[in-house]
Amino acid sequence: MPTLKHAVQKSILFGLLLIASAVQAEEIKVMTSGGFTAAYKALQPQFEVASGHMLVTAWGPSMGKAPEAIPNRLERGEPADVVIMVGYALGNLIKQGKVIADSRVDLADSRIGMAVKAGTTKPDISTVEGLKTAMLNAKSIAYSDSASGVYIEKELFKKLGIEDQVKTKAHMIQKTPVGSLVASGEYELGFQQVSEILPVQGIDFVAKIPEPVQSVTTFSAGIPVGAKHPEAARALIRYLASPAAREDIIKSGLDPK
Repeated sequence: MPTLKHAVQKSILFGLLLIASAVQAEEIKVMTSGGFTAAYKALQPQFEVASGHMLVTAWGPSMGKAPEAIPNRLERGEPADVVIMVGYALGNLIKQGKVIADSRVDLADSRIGMAVKAGTTKPDISTVEGLKTAMLNAKSIAYSDSASGVYIEKELFKKLGIEDQVKTKAHMIQKTPVGSLVASGEYELGFQQVSEILPVQGIDFVAKIPEPVQSVTTFSAGIPVGAKHPEAARALIRYLASPAAREDIIKSGLDPK
């Protein structure tokens, strides 16, 4: 249940948004990546009610070769007023002149977690050695093609000293949520941002990977150059970064900034 403090914060913020909103409601085009999805879906209707604006959303990873990836969408000229994505990927778009530099706001930190099929044994990964053992014992491992998966493939396996042992059974998954493939039994272990694991049915969340080998990803929002509704976009970003959004962000498995 929301706390009284949380409700008051929302009420105050809603009033501020109503004052700050444009007289005419706008259709704000948002591109957002998977790690922030659960929080975004919870916060979207609240913002729409408060501001009168409507959010039209396109989903895609922060990076990678998939056509749906946010950088690839922008490269094709797809319109966007706000992008929500991994911070360093957003930083690259700023360097390329595709996102307004002073529009960037860091929203939340995300950590990588592990999932297994619902009802199966959960390995103990509370220690680095336990994580290593779980990976070595697993028949198959899946990880995403976004920031968490890039870290796992390029760095984590090396840190654990198991790169050669897992290379034939560990696979980067494009487009499809890793958890859904674990739920179907196609993969034994699945690794992805915790916020992307929790909403998936048919799996059990095991734990976050140990902090000594954890990779913390920051999710950030920004306004692409040429956005049609920059003021409405800034209102949305202010809301997502406000105290009133914290509870929903925490529930999604993220740590608000």
